[in-house]
Amino acid sequence: MDEPDRRIIRELQENFPLAVNPYEIMAQNIGMETEELWRRVLALVESGVIRRIGFSIDSRKIGYTSTLVAIRVPPDKIDAASEVLSAYPQITHSYLRDDAFNIWFTVIAEDAERISAILEEIRQKLGLPDEAMMDLPAGKFFKLDTRFK
Repeated sequence: MDEPDRRIIRELQENFPLAVNPYEIMAQNIGMETEELWRRVLALVESGVIRRIGFSIDSRKIGYTSTLVAIRVPPDKIDAASEVLSAYPQITHSYLRDDAFNIWFTVIAEDAERISAILEEIRQKLGLPDEAMMDLPAGKFFKLDTRFK
């Protein structure tokens, strides 16, 4: 990664313009042609340096609530569980882990009652006993604002 790539990453993280043509503005700010900037951004994405470009909303600030959930699913049911979880737009992340509780995911919804209903639906669809699901709501929030250089 060279210095122009580093400038692009800084611009993406710190100054992404909310405009009709954000990459044109970024290119001007960095001092390069828009096509060159776009080519470099695509290369950074393809190489895995950039995994995602998008916004992040603090769900609590818009009145929503969230929780972390861990479930214990038999190995032969992991694909089925993945399909069930993928059907819920309220599930924002899911991870397969090498542990007794082998699938972890986050749920964001309007309120705790909706989260409870979603978790009960999932538990029933997967045929899980109560003890195979842990609801782990955050007791305290920490915001880490990581910037890569």
